Amino acid sequence: MSTDPKSTLKAYIDARREALISKVEGLSEREARLPRTPTGTNLLGIIKHVIGVEAVYLGDTFGRPFPHPEELISAEVFDEDPQADWYATEDESVEMILDRYRRVIAHGDETIDALPLDAIGHVPHWKDDEVTLHHMLVHLFADLAGHCGQADILREETDGSVGWRKPGDNIPSEYDWPAYVAKLTAIAERF
Repeated sequence: MSTDPKSTLKAYIDARREALISKVEGLSEREARLPRTPTGTNLLGIIKHVIGVEAVYLGDTFGRPFPHPEELISAEVFDEDPQADWYATEDESVEMILDRYRRVIAHGDETIDALPLDAIGHVPHWKDDEVTLHHMLVHLFADLAGHCGQADILREETDGSVGWRKPGDNIPSEYDWPAYVAKLTAIAERF
């Protein structure tokens, strides 16, 4: 394991990116898009949202805008629909969104590789407050971790798949889940 802080941050960010992508892989267009919460949260929408987050945090913030701005949500679209980055439109497929995310990741990785951790940037929607690359990497990791948690729960509700990245990779595959849930329910019912 590396002791270099940038490599460590990047490794954790990459693991979260991989986990997030894995939560959409293997789903149909319908299942990836279907709202799973009362506010419409859906698996593909989470990834579309993260595309914009990473494009800004590791792009615009450091004067390195994503080279295909037409693939990102514009300010005009946000003005019309402030939730536009939380769902895929009918002309955006799972494959398109995942490909776009991988290209945004590659662009962000170029920023990480090119700049030192103390490089200064300005997040446009944070009133241009000064930040460092280190700050943005920690912030990005926290953001990705939260969205991965959302996606993990939504994927389990979708088809029962559980695991950090792939089904069963950190969850017992042979476990009596109904008995476990009954045990927890019984405990909760005592209150």
